[in-house]
Amino acid sequence: MKHAVIFSTLYFLFITSSIYSQFDFFEPKTKVSGYGELHYNVKQIEGKEISKTLDFHRFVVFLNHSFTEKWSFSAEVELEHNFVQNGQGELSLEQAYLNYHMSQYLGFQAGVILNSVGLINEYHEPPLFLSVERPLYNKYIVPTTWSGNGISAYGMLSGLEYKLNIMEGLNSDNFNLKSGIRDGRQKGFKANAKNPLYNFKLDYFNIPGLKVGASATYNRASGDSTEIPIQLYEFHAQFNNYNIIMNFEYGNIFYSNSELKESRGFYVDLGYNIASFLKWKSKLIPFARYSDINTASTTISGGESEQKYHNKLWIIGISFLPIPSIALKGEYSENTVELNSIKTQYFNLGIGYMF
Repeated sequence: MKHAVIFSTLYFLFITSSIYSQFDFFEPKTKVSGYGELHYNVKQIEGKEISKTLDFHRFVVFLNHSFTEKWSFSAEVELEHNFVQNGQGELSLEQAYLNYHMSQYLGFQAGVILNSVGLINEYHEPPLFLSVERPLYNKYIVPTTWSGNGISAYGMLSGLEYKLNIMEGLNSDNFNLKSGIRDGRQKGFKANAKNPLYNFKLDYFNIPGLKVGASATYNRASGDSTEIPIQLYEFHAQFNNYNIIMNFEYGNIFYSNSELKESRGFYVDLGYNIASFLKWKSKLIPFARYSDINTASTTISGGESEQKYHNKLWIIGISFLPIPSIALKGEYSENTVELNSIKTQYFNLGIGYMF
């Protein structure tokens, strides 16, 4: 009996020392990073006066603290349009979550998390996309940045990255033909948790430079006066190798119990880094984009209600990255609305950074 007690005590001490050894050899670390972007926008709607704006569109600070090798905390605070007062500008907490990275195959997050939909919602720093503004698709089909209170499980296995999110749902009272689900985001503010949103993403990375994936999202969205279940299915692909840059996203949202039945859209980018011909270490990327977006692609009424918000947009531009963390961009674009064929022309300049 005495030997058993001694053995048990030694075993307990061994296990305890093993568990806490990471605290002895791991130094907690805190890292501050962020991104921002300044835009000069010229807009000419057919038959109307030209408008010109200069806007520091986003200023974002990101904080990460590692408690141990497995436990960490991340947060992101964003100020939009340089000013917040009387409904102008916006100050928001876009991320704030505890992370437990158990292994390469499995980890967990809890707090304010990003929904895992498409290419840009989770990775939206200005040097990571070609245009001055984020793609129109990522405003109206996948409303970037889409975040909220919730939990997630993630991991990677044999070149497959997977993530499951369970988070606050959408407020269906704010769905409309013009912006689809965009205005239904609760953004973590005293969010109604009656009907959680479920999201699953799967990405494949095994081919150098290629990312291919898809996601599915379901929410029985509800508000004070409506309940509109939605299903969002999207496919995305990205290739960045041999100086070629290609991006593609396609998404389709299905609605029940609503005048609005479907929102649908896609865009495709094609760019090439010509700096390689000049033997520059920086990147100089002429690019073109075509987008087809309709937040009311199918309605019960049909006709004009399906044509009013159908936009076809093409862009030609150039993005210069003197270093990977800084981008200087310029572009010209033209958008046509199906209903009246009215054209809107844009000329945009932008400077973006991340660190």
